[in-house]
Amino acid sequence: MNSVANGKVRRNTPFRRVYVQSAAGDAGGAIGSAFAVWHKLGGKRNFVMDHAYWGPAFNATEIRAVLDAHGFDIAAANCTVEDIGDEAALCRRTADSIAKGQVIGWFQGRMEWGPRALGNRSILCDPRRPDMKATLNAKIKRRESFRPFAPSVMEEAVAEWFEEDDSVPFMMQVFQVREEKRKLIPAVTHVDGSGRLQTVTSSTNPRYHKLIESFRDLTGVPMVLNTSFNENEPVVCKPEEALDCFLRTKMDKLVLGNVIIARKRGDRLQASGKAA
Repeated sequence: MNSVANGKVRRNTPFRRVYVQSAAGDAGGAIGSAFAVWHKLGGKRNFVMDHAYWGPAFNATEIRAVLDAHGFDIAAANCTVEDIGDEAALCRRTADSIAKGQVIGWFQGRMEWGPRALGNRSILCDPRRPDMKATLNAKIKRRESFRPFAPSVMEEAVAEWFEEDDSVPFMMQVFQVREEKRKLIPAVTHVDGSGRLQTVTSSTNPRYHKLIESFRDLTGVPMVLNTSFNENEPVVCKPEEALDCFLRTKMDKLVLGNVIIARKRGDRLQASGKAA
């Protein structure tokens, strides 16, 4: 789980590819146990874990049931609810909101296995904004100011933005951001010029990759700030947990599957301390 040390393996040794699985603590023993038994029974290893999306998923019907059950709470919070049927439009609109400095709850597909939010139970923000860490901490996370937030980056853009180039699908390595790029992404660049990146591919998480691609098309930056979808509790798993976290914090929008739940503009201005 020491992502700084993991990142230095590639930087300071002859190894060019480093793999650290998504639950590389005690929970990861489950994989070893399963493979040990499989091997003992004569099985051949034919599985490569290239993503961590093994947790629960919730379909559109289940999400709609949650929204209907909490309709009064959503209305009381002065929020709008809109179903977006087209995935490209959903990603474009979400990317546009991120580029405008909004804080987005992003709840999609199967939950990640392991301690890192990897684009299915995530809070997403604009990595270009120097004030984004403070904004995120004020609205939701309340973390110490020295703790960095992570970039989710399109895998094909890693070499352009980082001094190392490797697949890091589980956010388990820290790479140095290229010096000339650091000023462009201050919200995800640590004081030592590093970033604990997650690489995203269209094959393992097509919707998240499409979102980041849409953000790149708008801004020229092929990454978003990604932090876990929670306040002071475990990462949300179910739609009702995501909705509850959204309603009690100052997130601007919640993208719950294909549905966008948004605070009305006046509420967002009041939450940020400006006149409505």
